[in-house]
Amino acid sequence: MRVAIAGAGKVGRAIARDLVSRGHEVLVIDKETSRSDDDIAPGIELIHADACEIATLERAELARCDVMVAATGDDKANLVVSLLAKTEFGVRRVVARVNHPRNEWLFDESWGVDVAVSTPTMLTALVEEAVSIGELVRLFTFRTGSANLVEFTLAPDSPVVGKRVGDVALPAETALVAIVRDQRVLIPNPDEPLENADELLLVTTIEHEMDLQELLAAATSSNASELPGLD
Repeated sequence: MRVAIAGAGKVGRAIARDLVSRGHEVLVIDKETSRSDDDIAPGIELIHADACEIATLERAELARCDVMVAATGDDKANLVVSLLAKTEFGVRRVVARVNHPRNEWLFDESWGVDVAVSTPTMLTALVEEAVSIGELVRLFTFRTGSANLVEFTLAPDSPVVGKRVGDVALPAETALVAIVRDQRVLIPNPDEPLENADELLLVTTIEHEMDLQELLAAATSSNASELPGLD
């Protein structure tokens, strides 16, 4: 997979190094001329230019990229890069960094963003996930399609504990993606029994979150009026 990253700061460099270590082809664009290839990582192409300019993106052959990551420290720049990547170069997947939570509402499909990542938002989700056994926690929002990645840690008295995965009738537009058990990630198998303290990762829509909460929660908590989330 070929990935372009706008921004060679700490975030951009970390993403680039991780992707290269996984065998992907990575190109980093940064207008700071003091940075060198050695500052990023071996095997990463570095272009010294402004990623907000079409000429730069043409030079980077952005149309050949599978993913564009707008990872600068400037929300305005990330929005411009995202819009150009999607509308001018047809990049299939655009991921954008949100630096200031107050700007998060802008990072949607109208600006070419498929996935917006806000560090404060993700930290909040991780805190909630750590303390919210028996409650549905929204970890991530996919801007297109209004789908969310949610987490649910099963309590001992959850009605699905002891049931096989294939016997649990999930709400419509909901898919069980993974089960985290004892620090292991399990691919859902219809014959796999669900256990107490299993962390379930699911993709669902906003409309079906309450149905999912009621299905998985213990009877004493299934009447919760709202979900802990990141709105």
